[in-house]
Amino acid sequence: MNQQPDISIITINYNGLEETCQLIESLQQYPQDCSYEFIIVDNGSIQNEALLLQKKYPEVHVIRSEQNVGFSGGNNLGIQTAKGKGIFLLNNDTLVTANDLKYLYERLYSSPVIGAVSPKIKFAFPPQHIQFAGFTPLSKYTLRNRTIGYNETDEGQFDIPQETSYLHGAAMMVKREVVEQVGRMPEIYFLYYEEMDWCTQMSRQGYQLWYEPRCTIYHKESRSTGKDSPLKTYYLTRNRLLYAWRNRQGRTLYISILYQLLMANPKNIMMYLLHGRLLQAKAIFDGSKDFFLLKHKRENI
Repeated sequence: MNQQPDISIITINYNGLEETCQLIESLQQYPQDCSYEFIIVDNGSIQNEALLLQKKYPEVHVIRSEQNVGFSGGNNLGIQTAKGKGIFLLNNDTLVTANDLKYLYERLYSSPVIGAVSPKIKFAFPPQHIQFAGFTPLSKYTLRNRTIGYNETDEGQFDIPQETSYLHGAAMMVKREVVEQVGRMPEIYFLYYEEMDWCTQMSRQGYQLWYEPRCTIYHKESRSTGKDSPLKTYYLTRNRLLYAWRNRQGRTLYISILYQLLMANPKNIMMYLLHGRLLQAKAIFDGSKDFFLLKHKRENI
């Protein structure tokens, strides 16, 4: 009988064969001191890149989804198959550059109250700039927060492990038993806010979320959805409202929803219109509208 691996690394491939190969080879270049399995979910890639990945890397477990089931759906397909004690969700546009995954695993199992952990995340270009060193809490009404260390030069000022309000979806490791208790990542979001909602559910169950800077992951940013693309704007708009509906109550819920609909969204639409970015403006309008359609169709969201 095969021994249970310490970590199951799960990554989603969506028309991103080159970047997925670079991630696999970065792991191969830096052997880890903890045992792991690597699971790739090909999330409806047009060319069925699962076949190419399985042929090139026979040691990797490749799962093919015939349709794009979103970030949460793709990760959940991997979680269903995962055998590891720690479930490590890792974007395919990231790179491992050291033998340091063990520090995430050590932090994760250093206390029974720790449910999940993220590493320090740095931009791959330029590599000295930090992308993530923790998140501040969300504002109760505006649903905005701040990424600690964002775009700062890494001079060791964020090298102390600490509890954080949320984890980063590009790289987060969760205890298997926490997944079994809290459930898998909520699939209603499809793209964006699903990891924030998941972290909220973990915190409600009494688990702590931690930032562990002894492990560093380099992130090349999203190329599949594009930086500030209409698709990204649409899902951020819709899912910010959806997050409020699922995680705010009473007066706070309605103030938060009204703030988005009557202040933040109209302001952003006007800004995009003034700059001639009609598709972005339409994405905000459509995201707001579709939130209500989704809420109407599915009462229990």
